[in-house]
Amino acid sequence: MVQKPNTASIPLSRDRVLNAAIKFADSNGIEKLNMRSLADQLNSPVMTLYTYVENKEQLIKGMVDCVASEMVAQSLDKPWRGAITDLALVANETFYKHPWALRLWASVGGPAKLQYEESILRVLREAGFSVALACRGYHAITMHVIGFTTQAIGYPRNTAAMKAAAASFLAHADSNEIPYFVEHVQHHFDYPESEGVFEFTLNMILDGLEKHLEKS
Repeated sequence: MVQKPNTASIPLSRDRVLNAAIKFADSNGIEKLNMRSLADQLNSPVMTLYTYVENKEQLIKGMVDCVASEMVAQSLDKPWRGAITDLALVANETFYKHPWALRLWASVGGPAKLQYEESILRVLREAGFSVALACRGYHAITMHVIGFTTQAIGYPRNTAAMKAAAASFLAHADSNEIPYFVEHVQHHFDYPESEGVFEFTLNMILDGLEKHLEKS
């Protein structure tokens, strides 16, 4: 019989509290997270947690910033398209790991999140983009990451599950009422593009930015 580790013997710290909260939210959703459930996870008295986080609002802010810290360790020492691609891809994958953080991203900030956002702007500005074009490029890139990932999280990522979902839709869809959407789903059934779509769309955005950079 495998014994569970005695977590009570491991000293608490702010990092340990935040990491436990992230693990709980990843498994159970952010809605079920509260100081009591986190205390149970840590095998600790509830009041002890307030030594490390003032309240639930500060807990969530710290959690989102911990997630953001997973995105900032990218090397920017490469041509601007490669650096932006790395920054976008790591954000996409990080949000897949922590989908609850995606919903909170726009409203919760912290130093690591600001550093990630700064990295995108730094790459664009140091590549020669004007302030105005860097601003527009930043929004196009971040909206692609957030919008694409938000939609994709609700869809199956593996080929078999995607084909099953498409087949179920096609079996009941009225092709006279919505012919082009049926055609669209049929395409996904015939060619289940579970990989590469994010990068393809990102490259379309970068192609457009590159053309504007060349004209400036």
